[in-house]
Amino acid sequence: MTDRSGLATFLRSRREALQPEDVGMPRGQRRRTAGLRREEVAALCHMSTDYYSRLEQERGPRPSEQMLGSIAQGLHLSVAERDHLFRLAGHPPPSPTAGGDHISPGVLRILDRLADTPAEVVTELGETLRQTPVGVALLGDLTRHTGPFRSIGYRWFAQPGARDVYLPEDHEFYSRLYASGLRTVMAQRGPGSRAAELATLLLGTSEEFREVWQRHEVGLRPRETKRYQLPSVGYVELNCQVMLDPAHAHTLLVYTAVPGSESHEKLALLSVVGASGMSAT
Repeated sequence: MTDRSGLATFLRSRREALQPEDVGMPRGQRRRTAGLRREEVAALCHMSTDYYSRLEQERGPRPSEQMLGSIAQGLHLSVAERDHLFRLAGHPPPSPTAGGDHISPGVLRILDRLADTPAEVVTELGETLRQTPVGVALLGDLTRHTGPFRSIGYRWFAQPGARDVYLPEDHEFYSRLYASGLRTVMAQRGPGSRAAELATLLLGTSEEFREVWQRHEVGLRPRETKRYQLPSVGYVELNCQVMLDPAHAHTLLVYTAVPGSESHEKLALLSVVGASGMSAT
């Protein structure tokens, strides 16, 4: 059963504990609300203000597990707080498996402060969980994919157009890199894992994957410099800085360009252009 009173009280307390600067929002003037406003939290949770307000008012339908996951991320909840939220709503907490979709509050705080920089949080299978606005402008909205296509390695072999923004001379390396990474995760997680499921799907559909898979390569590392050929600004060369969150098996990728370079100027242009008209991989 849903503990509506407990749920409403918990949501209010978490909302009031967050400040605009904690989530990358401007504070503005004449702010009287303690913490964030309801409409600000609703925007962070990707839901209507009316829906969120009804939860705090002990009204409305019982939130689904997917909705609770969005609320947990929007409010920057820890895993313990997320599990408490689920229980208050009458749902069992998500299984504590590595590589889940819940991003830690600390990583979210860092990402919120990178609004003018391409950055993304990805799982061990290369599934993009969240991007900065310039990250979307660079590579499109990678969070929109569903099923096995959430994995960039799976899309690389199975989705036409997934390689279009990468230079042709880099394709062979990326094929080896993604196969190597998938093999490593599968060895860590076991034959019944999602990594094993992706490998099985690709072995049955992609001849190229089968050929690369037979090399049994492991331990390949991404190159620090990534090269893209974008339809809007042309050739861009970026450095990729990596921060690992081993507790969640997540990686924060931050893309930067050498100051004063042509690629640096193009990144500045992308931050203005936004995601409109960009091709997604």
